[in-house]
Amino acid sequence: MEESPHPARPTPEDFLHLIARQNRGRLKVYLGSAAGVGKTYAMLAEGNRLRAQGIDVVAAYVEPHARPETAAQIKSLELVPTLPSPIPGGRPEMDLDAVLTRKPTLALVDEFAHTNPPGSRHAKRYEDVAELLDAGINVITTVNIQHLESLYNIVESATGVKVRERIPDSVIAEADQIVNIDLPSEDLIERLKAGKIYPPEQAARALENFFTDSNLTRLREIAFSEVANFLDRVQRRRVVATGGQSKPSSLARVMVAISSRGPHPETLLRKTARLAQQLNATWFVVYVRTAKEAPNRIAAETHRRLTDTLEIAQKMGGDVVALKSDDIAAALATFARERGITHVVMGRPGPRPLWKRFRPSLVERLAAEMQGVDLILG
Repeated sequence: MEESPHPARPTPEDFLHLIARQNRGRLKVYLGSAAGVGKTYAMLAEGNRLRAQGIDVVAAYVEPHARPETAAQIKSLELVPTLPSPIPGGRPEMDLDAVLTRKPTLALVDEFAHTNPPGSRHAKRYEDVAELLDAGINVITTVNIQHLESLYNIVESATGVKVRERIPDSVIAEADQIVNIDLPSEDLIERLKAGKIYPPEQAARALENFFTDSNLTRLREIAFSEVANFLDRVQRRRVVATGGQSKPSSLARVMVAISSRGPHPETLLRKTARLAQQLNATWFVVYVRTAKEAPNRIAAETHRRLTDTLEIAQKMGGDVVALKSDDIAAALATFARERGITHVVMGRPGPRPLWKRFRPSLVERLAAEMQGVDLILG
């Protein structure tokens, strides 16, 4: 598809998107830096306020925390019956069909990044919420900042914790409202010690690992930064929705080059997604398939890893492009020129065999052929 010569001008597709959004439910996200900052309490409190104003509100799913303040907020709300977990000892699950049948004006759905059990209609709860929104049901939900896909490596580096349940940034970015629920790290640690977040044994382990002052302070900093970025995107979307022109913060276009043999492709994707978000830019994921990597010649495991990488890229919001060429540098450079790419992200090259050192490397060729393009090695 050819690019519009006036990218800031609303198009007919923008108007169709606006119509679709008017028929769709609205999404509000309470986002926090860690468990226990008060996201669920804030969600339930708002539900009670809206119910008192005559709005049809139901609690579609609330994580069963043993917290007196939270439990008190639930009492006056209508609860949609949950489904028993198919996993022995597991927590109950949201009954998506029951919520759709009830069709309230507003559904409160805790734990946005939750992974559903095997056999569920959707793999993740954010996909359940998308179905509720498509049905015209408004949703308020909760999520912690460390569950954002693009922050996985940053959170792991900062805290040493590998976050298992993750959610594409694009899902949060489509929210109509985002509210950061903040609590100073010392107050959160005191709440943890007082048993207001986890049972005593679990709290003790948390204080030794995740809930350290340095970890919580870093997560708060990340939360403030990310919420600012998301709010900027929401504001730009509102300008378009009201018939105005949303001026991009830059004319940047970002490309990440993916190899079938790259050691850390997901890390590259996350870096690129975050760069594109900061630049308010479209981003492309480009894979150049040489004759040696034709489907009948590539190893099954290599093909599977490549397919998984490209699927993750799509979930993150990147436009995936596959090119065929035996000259990788030329194919990437041509694509960059045709699409007006301003930033290229690539994996850092490893040691080269002696016989290859007398020829320009891929990075050197790209640097020579893409004058004026920022080349970023991840």
